[in-house]
Amino acid sequence: MRIASFNVESLFDRPKAMNLGSWAAGKPILNKQAELNGLLGEGVYTKAFKTRMVQLLRDLGLANSDEGHSFARLRQNRGHLLKRAGGKIIITAHGRNDWIGWVELKTEPVDEVATENTARVINDVGADIQAVVEADNRVALREFSDAMLKKVGGAPFEHVMLIDGNDLRGIDVGILTRTGYELTSIASHVEDTDAVGRIFSRDCPAYTIRTPGGAEIVVLVNHLKSKGFGSQAANNALRLRQATRVKAIYDGLRKGGHANVVVCGDFNDVPTAVTLQPLLNGTDLKDVSAHPTFVDGGHQGTFGACSLSEKFDYILLSPALFALVTGGGVFRRGAWGKTGKRWPIYPSMTKEVQAASDHCAVFVDLSL
Repeated sequence: MRIASFNVESLFDRPKAMNLGSWAAGKPILNKQAELNGLLGEGVYTKAFKTRMVQLLRDLGLANSDEGHSFARLRQNRGHLLKRAGGKIIITAHGRNDWIGWVELKTEPVDEVATENTARVINDVGADIQAVVEADNRVALREFSDAMLKKVGGAPFEHVMLIDGNDLRGIDVGILTRTGYELTSIASHVEDTDAVGRIFSRDCPAYTIRTPGGAEIVVLVNHLKSKGFGSQAANNALRLRQATRVKAIYDGLRKGGHANVVVCGDFNDVPTAVTLQPLLNGTDLKDVSAHPTFVDGGHQGTFGACSLSEKFDYILLSPALFALVTGGGVFRRGAWGKTGKRWPIYPSMTKEVQAASDHCAVFVDLSL
């Protein structure tokens, strides 16, 4: 059987600020939207907070209307945050309890060729259990499986599951399985908290799958906090909290008698990072890339140009599963790799926007 993990970077719709051709172009917008939503979540809006909110609203093009310009819109679902008069923005709410709303990023359709190439990657990898990161929602994932896989000559997955997470951009983690690989239970950790607050930026769902041979596997799919925007110190702190919680979930599964456990997804950091040590050195999980049969094609990373400093995508296995590994590797044909010339790519990828993803798919074969 084959298990794979792939960051699909949205299937049909993607925030406009994340579709500008480079992280550098969209990063200021993402930073400001994240900062503003953080301020909007405060219990009391101080004078300093209100001053900063007004500046951020202007920077995001929301000075004249909630709908804004190109990249963001203000949702005021209950109560009111502000009023606009004479070209001025006045924050009328005194704190979080006075209104319900947020600033969300506007989306636009993903390039159709890119979506087809995403389908090609998943079809060519040929996994029995396919974990996905940054999927739009369950309906979109189901439609992608039914329509796009057929379009590239593949077959739809039998089971498709995704639970909405905590990310306001609507980029979530999910799983698809082939016939005979039955989803027998699902446990969401979307509301897990610690002393600081809510832990997961998306979720860490635990999918229990029964294989055709009757074996049971639990797959934890993750998308840990990114480096793409916001304070790096804050990002690292949250990623460490997330890795620590994933470790606790894994330890609980093992103590509960689950021998076959997979932890996979986009961890957004390198193997040597302090943020990932609870998982990589604090458990008995083993990275499939450490197996002698694993093939990386001469590139140790999985994101961007795929240098070692860009290894973000992982499949970690419990000892019982690692002992059954017969092969594995990184599938790169759908990734542009900064230049489009670092490895063989699909003929349909004539420019970067047509790439399946900035990430490569990772897979492992097991004799189970």
